[in-house]
Amino acid sequence: MSITTTNEHPVKLPDTAHAMWERGELHDFLHLPHDNFSVEIIGGKIVVSPAPRAGHGRVIRGIYNAFRDARVADPQFPWDCAPMLDLNLTEIGEGYCPDLMVMQAEILGVLEDEDERYARTDHVEMVVEVTSPSNASNDRRPAERGAPSKWTGYARAEIPYYLLVDRDPKGPLITLYSVPDPAAGAYLHSDTWEFGDTVTLEHFGLEIDTTGWAPWKD
Repeated sequence: MSITTTNEHPVKLPDTAHAMWERGELHDFLHLPHDNFSVEIIGGKIVVSPAPRAGHGRVIRGIYNAFRDARVADPQFPWDCAPMLDLNLTEIGEGYCPDLMVMQAEILGVLEDEDERYARTDHVEMVVEVTSPSNASNDRRPAERGAPSKWTGYARAEIPYYLLVDRDPKGPLITLYSVPDPAAGAYLHSDTWEFGDTVTLEHFGLEIDTTGWAPWKD
């Protein structure tokens, strides 16, 4: 992963980083292959991340399939998952690439019909992030008070739920954060599970089997 900022690695942009991200111009400006790298604006920095590992995809597929199976079993199940869709946090001038977003199926259908480039925060009920060796610190609660991360950004934007699957072999853990405090940029409540446990998402009326989930390999 490389991080580009005006302080660390000067890059002269023709517009603000968020505006260029919003218009889908940053990939081309930075000369990045679209299929191999994601570009996000986190804490005012341009963050470029490589494609994730295969074990990362297993976790995402497990969560996605749980929501898909619920909709197959009950066509009235109200929730659906959006993979491969960016999230524009216009309230704080940032742009993220969540691993998954959970939203009302009707809302996702409209976004797909309109072929939107990204979702907005008021569309989303829960974001899902799975850590990778190159960018885990961007997904977690910051070690230093006041430091920015996606954890603080999601809270500031008042995303109701944040499901973080941390695959770090030093302490693999699944955490559901809730009760965002936008002023503090923090979530006030959390529930945790070990890998192999059944994750219960009471708000969504869903359980997720995490058998087979594993930490990343060094």
